[in-house]
Amino acid sequence: MKKIQLEILGLSSSQSQTGSFALVLGERDGNRRLPIIIGMFEAQSIAIQIEKINPNRPLTHDLFKTFAEQMSVNITEILISDLKEGVFYSKIMCTDGEKEFELDARPSDAIAIGLRFGVPIYTVESVLSEAGIILSDLEEEEDENEEMAVKSTTSASSSTKEPLNQTSVEDLNKMLNEALEKEDYERAAKIRDELNKRN
Repeated sequence: MKKIQLEILGLSSSQSQTGSFALVLGERDGNRRLPIIIGMFEAQSIAIQIEKINPNRPLTHDLFKTFAEQMSVNITEILISDLKEGVFYSKIMCTDGEKEFELDARPSDAIAIGLRFGVPIYTVESVLSEAGIILSDLEEEEDENEEMAVKSTTSASSSTKEPLNQTSVEDLNKMLNEALEKEDYERAAKIRDELNKRN
């Protein structure tokens, strides 16, 4: 079974499911992308680790890491192993120094834990060929043009910043999407909190 290494390319709010996020993984030596829909808690846990933010209290994935270390268990890699009826399956590959074993996990949890251990993320060809999206050169060019347009509108809107509590819900949603696209998770969290206050 040939494994394909993936890297995290982005995390953005899902347009198809409210309260969910799209975690986009990219083939390290290729142009395929693997989007996975994950929950808000897992997205927050992944974002916190990417941004190297230290929460006041340990999150569930931090607790898992501490527990594993206390039991002398080390994580070696994360494998997104299967896709059945639109549901992704993954394994956390572990070792205690003597024997190797695997734990079944949701990809979102596995990736959040894998980030904390600094281990590589892999998938297999069958998953990538079924659920992967190929980015052609033309699409990449269009994405770059869109990014430039977003940056110019963002810089224009940021020059006339008004407090979040005086911003309309529609504008807050736009700002949230922009913050997530720019991977500014701290700002995204503040905007999300303001939106939650109003719901």
